[in-house]
Amino acid sequence: MRNRVKELRARDGYNQTQLAKKAGVSRQTISLIERNDFMPSILTAVKIARIFDEPVENIFIIEERDL
Repeated sequence: MRNRVKELRARDGYNQTQLAKKAGVSRQTISLIERNDFMPSILTAVKIARIFDEPVENIFIIEERDL
């Protein structure tokens, strides 16, 4: 699975700390998500999607090799 969190965060002008505060997670969690070293819970993924006003599936993309 890949994600577009870093791309969307830059688009909207958030730093990792700001996004983390809005999503209710630590800055380290955002960093791990962006590096694909951590898979967020469904609740966190939905919170992030709402912050960016995007569908979850446009941010967290399941690739064929993940199935």
